[in-house]
Amino acid sequence: MLRDRHPNDKLFAEILMLIPAMDPELAKIDRYLEDEELFRLVQQDLARRWRQTLITGRNSTPVEVIERMLVVRRLYNLSYGATERLVSDSLILWQFCGVYFQRVPDDTTLIRAAKLIQPETLEKFNERISHLAVEHKVTKGCKLRTDGTVVATNIHPPSDSWQLADSVRVLARSVERARKVLVEAGQVSQETFQNFTQEARRATRRIGESLKKRTTQAKQVGLQAYQELVEMTHQTVNQAQQALEQLEQQTDQSAQGLTKTLKTFLPRARQVIHQTERRVFQGEAVPAADKLVSIFEPHTDIIMRGKERKPVEYGHKVWLNEVDGGIVSHYRVLDGNPSDTHQWEPSLELLIQTFGQAPEQASADRGLYSESNEQAAKDLRVTHIILPKPGYRSQKRKKHESQDWFVLGRRWHVGVEGRISVLQRAHGLDRCRDHGWQGFQCWVGWGIIAGNLAVMGRA
Repeated sequence: MLRDRHPNDKLFAEILMLIPAMDPELAKIDRYLEDEELFRLVQQDLARRWRQTLITGRNSTPVEVIERMLVVRRLYNLSYGATERLVSDSLILWQFCGVYFQRVPDDTTLIRAAKLIQPETLEKFNERISHLAVEHKVTKGCKLRTDGTVVATNIHPPSDSWQLADSVRVLARSVERARKVLVEAGQVSQETFQNFTQEARRATRRIGESLKKRTTQAKQVGLQAYQELVEMTHQTVNQAQQALEQLEQQTDQSAQGLTKTLKTFLPRARQVIHQTERRVFQGEAVPAADKLVSIFEPHTDIIMRGKERKPVEYGHKVWLNEVDGGIVSHYRVLDGNPSDTHQWEPSLELLIQTFGQAPEQASADRGLYSESNEQAAKDLRVTHIILPKPGYRSQKRKKHESQDWFVLGRRWHVGVEGRISVLQRAHGLDRCRDHGWQGFQCWVGWGIIAGNLAVMGRA
């Protein structure tokens, strides 16, 4: 049964009087998290684990403990295991997380609970935090600076050869496990299974070495290695398909788990084979939209933003709205690599929806400039619109951008880069370490929430 909180412990309160007080920043965050609406948002998602979670069953880890420990995890940019150890070693964090003298939940409990919390819930959670920031005069929501960044997925630099090798490894491992299940069930596959994992790795290394040499002979060696690797992947896919057909006739839990794994990775392996044949053997330039850059994180987008140090990035573009006071009031995980110019109007509309009025000042980089964007801001009654024009500027435009309010607004806008940098370095928005599309969205959401709570704690 889902519990809200552990009961207060008087003995624990007496012991706290003998140790240093909670850090002022953490104490402020503690008071913000006492908000009932924030608590109910998390509770609603945790209550969906089982149909009768709220009515019956053994006592669960309380909602308050889960919520606080997930916040601690991203406040200090920790893993689940490190979060468990940190809370276990600190009486202050026992108090902050509402654990008291009860058992600190282990990392697996946190992982299961985190998967229940939906991305939409975290968006509402962050919106409520923005309202609390207004109530406590951390922000007025009257100034907006908007910009985007890329959060990388947790994959190695993509190449078709390594993806083929990964496909062989994952499928071969699953087929070996499937054979054990089928033997126990008295249903043995007709053909002898051949594991190509080691041969696939060696072929991938030969391809890598041939790419470094760049000679005609090296290219031939690399092409031959690709042919061998594709053939090994084809054979592994066929063996996995046969194992899948036999597993589908079984009803035990282990067979169902292996069936799900094979159904997940077989289409991805076939897609990697197809794109490799198009690119390597047919010499075709495969469009980014048709490419699979990771069989483990297939949602990953190929992002090209024209950055000199990072010409190509693999992950998702995330768009942020920061208001005065350093609060990120909204964030959006974008699909693909859309143009920045399309993000201006949605950013303004979301801010108006949250704060109930248009900002007095709104700013963005040159990439968002267009006459239609300026007009959209005027239509929404934004007083000071700071969109510097790229390229040629007329004398009238130069005079417009030389006004004091425009220059000061440009200087203030630069701070959004600092906010993004802090979110990346302190709260994990440089690289997502959770799996799947939902995991990515939740990773971004918790990072933004932790960043906002840290700002409000210092305010």
